[in-house]
Amino acid sequence: MGWLWAIIVGLVLGLIAKAILPGKQNIPLWLTTIFGIIGSVLGNAVATWIGVNETKGIDWTRHLFQLIGAVVIVGVGDMLWASLRGTRQKA
Repeated sequence: MGWLWAIIVGLVLGLIAKAILPGKQNIPLWLTTIFGIIGSVLGNAVATWIGVNETKGIDWTRHLFQLIGAVVIVGVGDMLWASLRGTRQKA
């Protein structure tokens, strides 16, 4: 069940990250989900590192770090995907 939640959270965070980033990201949905999962793991690691990974109630700080991680990973991943595919658009 943990993998299912990771996929769902990765999809949601990846889609939110794509909505936050300016311009159009030309990465497929499966890659958006993977980048969202990686961003979530990165955000959890940062939250653990600064000591806010487990709080009482909803962990808003941890969720914010997960979203920031997803935005960073989706942004960098989109640039890498575009350079590998040779489809980088000029802004």
